[in-house]
Amino acid sequence: MQPDEVPAQLPEGSVLLDVREANEWQAGHAPEAVHIPMSELVQRLDEIPEADQVYVVCRSGGRSAKVTAYLNANGWDAVNVERGMNGWSAIGRPLVSDDADSEPYVL
Repeated sequence: MQPDEVPAQLPEGSVLLDVREANEWQAGHAPEAVHIPMSELVQRLDEIPEADQVYVVCRSGGRSAKVTAYLNANGWDAVNVERGMNGWSAIGRPLVSDDADSEPYVL
C-alpha cells in the first residue's frame, strides 16, 4: 500500500505500527503511530494494540515488509506501507517529533 492510501484518519480497529529504531522515531513520526522497533518486535508482540488492520511503516519499506510478512504469518492482518516514512513525508503527511526544539524530519 502506498502512503497516500493509508487513511488520513485511521479507522477504529486500525493501527499504524512504526518499526524504525528509537533515533529515527525521535526525529519524526506519524502522530498516531505506535512505536515498536523491528529489533524488539518478537519480544514485544503483546504491545501491538488489538486491531483489525495493522499498517506497518519504516523509513523506506524494507523492514516493514519483513515485519508485515511475520505478522501475517502469525495471525495479524498487516499491510506494508511502501516507501515508508520517506514516502509519507514526501506527500506532505503530518510528522511530529519527540524533540520540541526541532522541526520533525525522517531520519
